[in-house]
Amino acid sequence: MKKIISSFLLTVGIAACAPAHAEALREATIIKVEPNYYWEKSNVPVETCQNVEVPIYGQVQGGGASGGDVLGGALLGGILGKALTGEDNAAAFGAIVGAMTSAESKKQPQQKIVGYQTQKQCGVFYQEENIRKIKNWRITYKWNGIVGQSYTYNNYNIGSRIPVGISIVAK
Repeated sequence: MKKIISSFLLTVGIAACAPAHAEALREATIIKVEPNYYWEKSNVPVETCQNVEVPIYGQVQGGGASGGDVLGGALLGGILGKALTGEDNAAAFGAIVGAMTSAESKKQPQQKIVGYQTQKQCGVFYQEENIRKIKNWRITYKWNGIVGQSYTYNNYNIGSRIPVGISIVAK
């Protein structure tokens, strides 16, 4: 029990001997301002362009059927005419109609590539970049020949006056 009481009295005695403390607000002058940066990743749009060859389409008159086309149409028309009616006259008529149909289909205008044209084509893609941003400022200030430093979110100018707390502690 004596040990507990004596350690309690020792603790109270140390607390009672704590140094006297005085604080006053004064104005200091800023003598230096330095930005404090950090890096942030960001996706930045980038436009790229290139020249490409693009086909030009146009109507082209058909050149007519080849001999093989006409012959194929005649044979097919003759076979169909004979198969449908069973008569030779129908087969002959079918051959004529098949040959004419084949020849006419090749005369029709057709859409084909008639040339090429150079065109500029552009697109946007996103590129990741590191961007430097200001986090805060480190200010250096002076009061009565005493120099101090602090971090702040305010962007002060050199020569500005700011309130500072001055603390004197006896030891």
